[in-house]
Amino acid sequence: MQIIDLGLTNFSDAYELQKELVQKISQGLCEDALLITEHYPVITIGRKGSRDNIFQTRGIEVLNIDRGGDVTYHGPGQIVAYPIFKLENEARDIHGFLSHLEDVGCNFLESYGLSPQKRFGLRGIWVDNKKIGSIGIGVKKWTTYHGIAININTDLTPFSFIRPCGIEGAEVTSLRDVLCSEIDIKDARDKLIETFKQIPFLAEAVSKV
Repeated sequence: MQIIDLGLTNFSDAYELQKELVQKISQGLCEDALLITEHYPVITIGRKGSRDNIFQTRGIEVLNIDRGGDVTYHGPGQIVAYPIFKLENEARDIHGFLSHLEDVGCNFLESYGLSPQKRFGLRGIWVDNKKIGSIGIGVKKWTTYHGIAININTDLTPFSFIRPCGIEGAEVTSLRDVLCSEIDIKDARDKLIETFKQIPFLAEAVSKV
């Protein structure tokens, strides 16, 4: 698995790279990839999303994209991980893959001493009944793209502009807010990468290129 740390990117630029990698990886032309990035402010609407879940934008770019899920916000201080993985044989289980992405988020947060939870019927990661991580993927030719976003030092104000993930009354938090301390973002990126390597399902998936 190749690790590609893109730093701070426009969402559209990272998406174009994902599409290039999906094509190559699905054809077996290169190994699986894990893209790590932060995005400039953007509101994205997934395949099942609705602009009715956006109350205002205050100049933030809004994009319709081809991941699952509804509306979410990306911005600086939020780590986004895009696993471009070719799923083969028993790994061809989309719901299982989504569940294991939730495991990645939960295990990552546990490394900070937290007790994160999954919620039945609601994709994502929760801490103290507030959403801290969002998940939504796309799959082409059994190759995954899009992925998981976790709020680290994120300015949470733009989440008040939307109905996060289309969930009425959902509150959003960040690792900084939960721990009441600024987080070393480089250390957080490194921890998230290591967590991806420790999930058996994902480790198996990325070994089959």
